[in-house]
Amino acid sequence: MLRPDPAQRPRLAEIRDNLIARIEEAEREGWRGEVAGLQVSLGGAEAKLAQLDGRSAVHLGMPDLSRVVGRTVTGPEPSADDD
Repeated sequence: MLRPDPAQRPRLAEIRDNLIARIEEAEREGWRGEVAGLQVSLGGAEAKLAQLDGRSAVHLGMPDLSRVVGRTVTGPEPSADDD
């Protein structure tokens, strides 16, 4: 499946709005076959917009580090004999 580019969201919204206007015109003129085809295209445009909206960043907040225990590793003390 192709993934829409988030930068193209305004253009996709414009296409959706244009499809809605074209459906209204087709209904007004009695073009039933045209209405059906445009509704399929509108469904696709709305699905792509929903996909973009669902893929937006999710704020997870700051991590809670209050339960993290500090650990220190110590080695043996150097003795005078080590020289």
